[in-house]
Amino acid sequence: MSASESRRASSSGPEAGTYAPVIARTRTVHRPVGPMAYDCVKIIVVRDGSAFLFSEFGQLPVKPGDVILLGANVLAGSEPEGHITVTTIYIDTDYVLDQVRWQYAAFLEDRLDAQGFVERIYTEPAQILRLGEDRAGMLMPWLDEMVALSLKRDFARDYLRMQALWFQIAYVIAPFIKVSPVRVSPSQRAHIRPTLPRDRRFAPLRVEARQAAALLREHPARVWTLEKLAAEVHPSPSRLSSVFVEAYGKTPLTFLTMVRAEHLAMLLRETDLTVGAAMQRVGWRSRSHGTRLFREYVGVTPGYYRTMGAQPV
Repeated sequence: MSASESRRASSSGPEAGTYAPVIARTRTVHRPVGPMAYDCVKIIVVRDGSAFLFSEFGQLPVKPGDVILLGANVLAGSEPEGHITVTTIYIDTDYVLDQVRWQYAAFLEDRLDAQGFVERIYTEPAQILRLGEDRAGMLMPWLDEMVALSLKRDFARDYLRMQALWFQIAYVIAPFIKVSPVRVSPSQRAHIRPTLPRDRRFAPLRVEARQAAALLREHPARVWTLEKLAAEVHPSPSRLSSVFVEAYGKTPLTFLTMVRAEHLAMLLRETDLTVGAAMQRVGWRSRSHGTRLFREYVGVTPGYYRTMGAQPV
């Protein structure tokens, strides 16, 4: 899902024509959801109820007192145990990068330097932060005010207050976020690392990257190679790989794997195709290979996912 698409995702997320770098929404969910990937950072605060969250870390329970941190372009979904009420903060990745640049201004030269720094220290793209109910309870009035201001859709007027509220929330949750100077865990592999924020002001998203991503989304079942994709959008394979990683934080072929996992989840939810037939439909010829990749990105096997009856976000 692109940045613009993520801002128009649903009534529970940002709406069309209301772009702001920080938006908050509260919703109660009674049925399984997802998986879905957004081109923004998501902070999800559990307010009531419980669920099993599935993502790249597998399947883990969440309950009041927990906060879920999802990097950009990370697939995640949930299976409520009865119901779960959450408030989600959607944060533009460029906005995050600006904050990191100034937070560490003493030793970061510029935004490009900050981009590399983010890649080195924020190494876990999906985390569950166990704040505890008392500490998480501090966030509730700030979250409620953020939601109310977001619904006003007058971000320019409310910018300073929205930023102040976000800083208060970030100050509470930041000590719980795992950081590392090096990549050490399986979930830190390049194909699932968080998407690095883009510097829209100085380096607009290259048209070749947008065209390549659109082709992969529209034709996931094609047998793609980097060379074939480059032939469609005209730069050299090495140049396409470079601009694509800069734009989306993933190589074209690992982005394709994420897209295939999304499409397979949709087919398992909405059709009666067998798991094997659905895998063929999205371009995975080997069921064992497809199962391994789906579980790596979604956290559960395709067969188990089908039993959940998950609905889209």
